[in-house]
Amino acid sequence: MSQTLLGFDYGTKRIGVAVGQDISHSVTPLTTLSSQNDKPDWNAISKLIAEWQPDRLVVGLPLHLDGSTQPLTEKAQRFGNQLKGRYNLPVEMVDERLTSHEAEAELAAQGGKVAKADIDALAAALILQSWLDQQSNE
Repeated sequence: MSQTLLGFDYGTKRIGVAVGQDISHSVTPLTTLSSQNDKPDWNAISKLIAEWQPDRLVVGLPLHLDGSTQPLTEKAQRFGNQLKGRYNLPVEMVDERLTSHEAEAELAAQGGKVAKADIDALAAALILQSWLDQQSNE
């Protein structure tokens, strides 16, 4: 049975969101939500959950290159726990090292001005794709 997934690239100012399907392994950047005072826009997240009705949520876990935690790691974990508590959906945390850099490079290669919001949404798609790839390798 096909599962719909929502992926999140958590940040204190912006949260990138992507949608994906586990059967087709297709992932699409959706949007970037603004945060106010380190608080996610829960109304906007609730609308996305209602619209896409995901079976699982995937949140990027920011780590240093050596794999150690950083100040944003704990905030992203708290965001994942809040998602689980609010929506009663399984939440997976995925190592997101370098996804924002990869997203920025991919967008820059397409030419034109690169907006931070586009980077965040594409980073969420890369996080979700990474999780899907891990599942097919298990």
